[in-house]
Amino acid sequence: MCVCARLAWKIFKYKIMFNEDKDSHQHSLQTLESLYNYDDFMLSLSNVVDMGCGSGLDLQWWATRTTRDDTPIPLNIKCLGIDLQAPQQAMPAHLNIQYQFQNFEDTILVNKRKFDLIWCHNSFQYVINPFQTLSNWWNIMPDDGMLVLILPQSTNVEFNRQAFDQQDGCYHNWTLVSLIHTLAVSGFDCNGGFFRKQVDSPWLQAIVYKSKQPPMNPRTTRWYDLADLNLLPHTAVASITKNGYLKQQDLVLPWLDGSLESYLNH
Repeated sequence: MCVCARLAWKIFKYKIMFNEDKDSHQHSLQTLESLYNYDDFMLSLSNVVDMGCGSGLDLQWWATRTTRDDTPIPLNIKCLGIDLQAPQQAMPAHLNIQYQFQNFEDTILVNKRKFDLIWCHNSFQYVINPFQTLSNWWNIMPDDGMLVLILPQSTNVEFNRQAFDQQDGCYHNWTLVSLIHTLAVSGFDCNGGFFRKQVDSPWLQAIVYKSKQPPMNPRTTRWYDLADLNLLPHTAVASITKNGYLKQQDLVLPWLDGSLESYLNH
């Protein structure tokens, strides 16, 4: 293997396992700044929860947002950070931030608050029961609440060979197809959502809305059921109609910037 190839793969692996919280936050900013461009969306947010908040850098970003006017006005979004343990370093004080140290897979009830947005960056891959976790999250969101998930894909291609990696604490093999399936079964609208998986990146990104369809039993829910409930992207429905199941190569999915990504050659 040439030096350039070794270096490229070293960088690729590093993007999954961040050495410092600030590096993780820099990766988050790629999506956060895209969301910030939507003024009406930002103005609609009253409560945001960060599942697996770590040191709270992403949470502080949400808490300190302002309008993009010439004279910015603080949005004063009420923010909650959920993590198993408090960070070692002291967290800056913000009146609109609370922290709760517990397993984010459990149902979160804070003064019966509903969260307009659930943000989960580089954490969802550690859940033991993704269906139950998403069902719990569905219950603490208002109608049309938004969920943002960013997590690494488990199976990738390294130098034209498949690589199957599983880090400590990870229990599931995540791909774009399995993520869409899990979200739809859990009552999230993947038809009106946004997805991204770039060829040269291990990261899966999903932005979906809570649907009016409650979470379903994953043992008895079939692809055709999800299609009939209008919970799947149009190209996913076409693939299921043609094959009887979903093939990733049939997907063409939108992202926040208005682009469409074809997964024919992924």
